[in-house]
Amino acid sequence: MQIRYFLALSLLPQLVMANEADTTTVENTQCIIEPPVKPYVPLYDLSNPVDLERISIVSDSSEAQMGKQAKFNGNVSFSQGGRNVEADEAILDQEAEELAANGNLVFQDTLFTVTADSLVAKMRTNSAILLGAKYWLNGQQINGDASKLEITKDNNLLLSKTNFTTCPPQSPSWLLEADEIKIDSTEEWGEIWDAKLVVGGVPVMYIPYMTIPVSDKRKSGFLFPSFSTSTTNGVEVEVPYYWNIAPEYDLTFTPNYMSNRGLFTKTEFRYLGGEQQQGQLNFEFLADDDKLTNSPNRYLYHWEHSGAINKNWRVQASFTDVSDNNYFNDLSSDIQNTTDNQMTRIGEITYFEENWDIGARVQDIKVLGEETRPYQVMPEVTFNYRAPESWHGVDFKLNSEITNFSHQDSDYSTATRLHIEPSISYPIHGPAGSITSEVKLLQTNYWQDDNSGLADSKLEDSVSRTLPQVRVHGQINFERFTNYFNTNYRQTLAPQAQYLYVGYEDQSNIGIYDTANLQDDYNGLFRDRRFSGLDRIADANQFTLGLTTKLFDEHNKEVFKFSIGQILYLEDSRVALYDVNSSVDAFVQDNTSNSALAADIRTQLYSDWYFSGSIQYDAKESENKKTEVSIDYRPGENKLLQTSYRYVPDLLNTNTNESVDIKQTGLRAAWPINDGLYVIGNWYYDLNESRSVETYAGFQYESCCWAVRLSYHYRIKTNYVDEGEPVNDTRELFESGVYLNFVIKGLGGSGTLGVSDMLDDGLFNYRKPLYLKN
Repeated sequence: MQIRYFLALSLLPQLVMANEADTTTVENTQCIIEPPVKPYVPLYDLSNPVDLERISIVSDSSEAQMGKQAKFNGNVSFSQGGRNVEADEAILDQEAEELAANGNLVFQDTLFTVTADSLVAKMRTNSAILLGAKYWLNGQQINGDASKLEITKDNNLLLSKTNFTTCPPQSPSWLLEADEIKIDSTEEWGEIWDAKLVVGGVPVMYIPYMTIPVSDKRKSGFLFPSFSTSTTNGVEVEVPYYWNIAPEYDLTFTPNYMSNRGLFTKTEFRYLGGEQQQGQLNFEFLADDDKLTNSPNRYLYHWEHSGAINKNWRVQASFTDVSDNNYFNDLSSDIQNTTDNQMTRIGEITYFEENWDIGARVQDIKVLGEETRPYQVMPEVTFNYRAPESWHGVDFKLNSEITNFSHQDSDYSTATRLHIEPSISYPIHGPAGSITSEVKLLQTNYWQDDNSGLADSKLEDSVSRTLPQVRVHGQINFERFTNYFNTNYRQTLAPQAQYLYVGYEDQSNIGIYDTANLQDDYNGLFRDRRFSGLDRIADANQFTLGLTTKLFDEHNKEVFKFSIGQILYLEDSRVALYDVNSSVDAFVQDNTSNSALAADIRTQLYSDWYFSGSIQYDAKESENKKTEVSIDYRPGENKLLQTSYRYVPDLLNTNTNESVDIKQTGLRAAWPINDGLYVIGNWYYDLNESRSVETYAGFQYESCCWAVRLSYHYRIKTNYVDEGEPVNDTRELFESGVYLNFVIKGLGGSGTLGVSDMLDDGLFNYRKPLYLKN
């Protein structure tokens, strides 16, 4: 017989525990540990206050005495709101306002599930005690045991003689055993006393007191340390400390001891400026580098800020400075990589409207290891206006700027530049193709102060340059269904052509302030500029012809793409980056009747094999100007084999003003040995120098509850000469090191380990190993 009781008043306390689970989504659903019982589904609408107070009791049999006791036996189910108690036996004492239950006891709510030997709930004090408890956080990995689990009147949770883990209960790789754990439901943090960390059944650490997060709230405390050893820094031990100052401020302080150099400290302060602005401050410091003779203090300071003031105003700022040129080469900074040798300092504010925007910017670039310093932008004001389809489908645009160029060295020329660029264009688009006609007027004025002191300098105090530009670009789209190798495809063919005319004017009387050569590739064939910046605008009278064809399979997935094109010069351009007859020793681009033939290809060779490459070939001189190719085998997630090659001749070395050739080949691999163990490695070889430039090998094991990575790195170093550095301080050309990272998930670790970041670790990142910055 089943008997149901529905009471209007609550007879049970609010057995609500703190939200002790980290509310972030677990990416691997296989790691979610399910309790041994089905999730509890509330019987009533929890948004209704009356239903929240309603109690339902179901049992096979019952004995009740009004106002005193009610006994329930057999498959007892006691539900109230979002909570449910199931047991073999339950006694409801209305005089003592107490509920006792035992026998196959299960306590559940929307947050957690607990099995226990017995339960006693006291309604006067709003408390409950469960003995012999095992608990699981619903939808999470956290689970554990407790000899006694107590829910206090403040809805806090006290666990005695307890443990917890994020591993499966049947095979816990690690456990945190504690004499007592208190979980505060208000602060949503756990306090642990007299604990020890057990890994693989072996105690490895004793912790008299610690705190851990049980939700997504932040709290001060130590993060997991990391260990490494290298030929340059020796043994490194890094122990971060996190300080949760306020909801909108926090700070991470990381002392990093290096046996070869000393104590290196890193401090990061983060802040929120309202709902839409954020920023951070970094300070790094190493006093008296033991590896350098008479070393000065080495330091870095960095500030960045970005965000929106309101729906129209945007701000951005960034500033970084270091004590010496080799700072990033020698020390593991949190701000930039060892391959970065430029630090951009910028401050910008912009106001946006639908059809126009105005902005102001200051900029300074510090280049490490080079004597020549770039110009500073102090300041630049821009105004842009857009009027699409302003008259019969004609688009009108106006781009303008006024920029002041200053320099830290007094013997460099300075200038103020005003540039106004109105344009009108008439685009016609359709399924069969498109054609866009555009006319621009490029008006630039310079006011220059020539401080170079060169007798043959051609710089003029005032220069006005007016250049017309006409550009017509058209493309035709063809499509057909075809069959290759007994497979159906949809093939597209898109020939395109462009005519570009830019007027000529002698520009040798203008200095070089922010202009450089643009890198050549297939897409660059259709640019309307040969140089970045505005100090040189190359004259042009040329046609560009290009062709792109693609293949799509039956699932509309692109499996092949090939593009080829070339510029045909009707007249040779007479504008070079520098005047050929000037005293400036710099790279000058040669003029030819046509550009190099540029081609790009990307294709799925077969099944999981992919090929990509690009080439620039000078047919007139029969010379290879640039080649980049890679072959990938990607049969599945985190499975990769790649080989690559790149060749770039006559690349300018800005330190020596000499041209060098780059000829390198590389191998990269990532492969799972089993479900949790991966091996990752890469090797890049310089064919000109007949030496390895980088070798990386790493093993990573990751389970649901912990991860470990052991890696070896050997790479070439970019060493610069620092001012005042003793000559007898020799620097290694190559650096090698062994690195160990260990994360126990669920104990507030500083992050997770992944295969993707190992592929990006090093001088050559995956998917961009052939990237070349001229």
